[in-house]
Amino acid sequence: MTQPLLRVVLVDDHGLFRAGVRSELQGLVEVVGEAGDVAQAVECIPRLAPDVVLLDVHLPGGGGEEVLRRLAELAGGSGAGPAKCLALSVSDDPQDVIAVVRAGARGYVTKTISGPELADAIRRVHDGDAVFSPRLAGFVLDAFAGAATPAEGTDPQLDQLTAREREVLRHIARGYLYKEIALRLGISPKTVEAHVSAVLRKLQLSSRHELSRWAAERRLVD
Repeated sequence: MTQPLLRVVLVDDHGLFRAGVRSELQGLVEVVGEAGDVAQAVECIPRLAPDVVLLDVHLPGGGGEEVLRRLAELAGGSGAGPAKCLALSVSDDPQDVIAVVRAGARGYVTKTISGPELADAIRRVHDGDAVFSPRLAGFVLDAFAGAATPAEGTDPQLDQLTAREREVLRHIARGYLYKEIALRLGISPKTVEAHVSAVLRKLQLSSRHELSRWAAERRLVD
C-alpha cells in the first residue's frame, strides 16, 4: 500500500522561488499551502496543520525566528504540538543558522539543495531527525557546545536584549544602514532606530561604533 505524501507548507517571500520549489517537489511531497510573510505563515500553518513547514529565514514582518516564536505561543495556548520546521534559506551565515535552530527549527538547509535531497530532508525532519547541510552542522555543534556565539543565559548583558534587539544589533555590527535593516527585517526605519536606542541604553553604550566593537568582542558577527 502506497504511503500518503507528506503535507508541506512553504514559507518564502519570493513567489518565483516558491513556484520552483513546488515544481521540484511535485510527486515527492504535497505542498498544501504557501505564505510570503510572517503574518500569512502564522495564519495558515495552524489552519492547514502540515507535517513539515519549509521556512525561509528572512521574511517581511520579522523573519523565520519570529514565525517559530509565534507558532510556539499558539501551540502552548492550544495544547497542540508545534509544527516541525525545516529552514530553507540562501543564507549560510552562522548567526542565521543558530538563531533559527534556537527558536525551534529541526534543521537548516541551503537553497542549493536538489529537489530529491530536499524531499529526503523533509521526510527525515518529519521522522524526528535533525537535518543540516554539511558545512552548517559544525556551526550548530559549536554553538550548543559553547564554542561559537555566547549561549543565552551565559552573558548577562546579552540576555538583557530581546530576540529582535539582538537581530538588529547583528545587522548594525555588519555595517547595515537603518533603511537596509528595515527592508531586511520587514519593519520601519523608525522601529529600527527605536531598537538601536534601546540596545544602547541597556548596554550603556553611546554610538554605533561602540555597538559594533561590543558585538565583535562577543563574536556575534563574523
